[in-house]
Amino acid sequence: MDTPHLRVALMTNNLIQVDVNFSVAKRVMIFDVNAEKSEFVDTCYFGYGSKKGAEMGKKGSGGGKCCQMDELDDDGSGFDPLTERVNALVGCSLLFAKGLSDLAACRVFEHKIFPVNTEKVRDIDDVITQVQKLLQKNAPPLWVRRSMRDADGNRMAHAVEQCA
Repeated sequence: MDTPHLRVALMTNNLIQVDVNFSVAKRVMIFDVNAEKSEFVDTCYFGYGSKKGAEMGKKGSGGGKCCQMDELDDDGSGFDPLTERVNALVGCSLLFAKGLSDLAACRVFEHKIFPVNTEKVRDIDDVITQVQKLLQKNAPPLWVRRSMRDADGNRMAHAVEQCA
């Protein structure tokens, strides 16, 4: 994108909606969004690193005990599914997910990606439209200004006049 923009990551299983928690999403869709338009950038696909994967919490697989998917590393390979997901977001400004654990939110925020939890399933088009409305304001929120990127994808200084 050749204008100041936000690179937005959206966690999805169905490629239509933000419909899933960060730690169990099968896909992340990435878009560049400015006040007037949006451009599709990429889709990343995730698999489960551990043998328990999607089976966690079902009878017979873990006895229904409480466990965070983020922290699973049972196969001894050293594979960390949370690190894989966070690394896929490098270069993004915002992350939208239906749920995000505290551990995942901290790791995402360390990469200067602002995590946004949605309480309900939302269409990806609606999320992008909402971001565009934020960018159209005369004075977007500070967190939006801090997340802006230039035409080369580098983080910009957070001056208000650069958002319009």
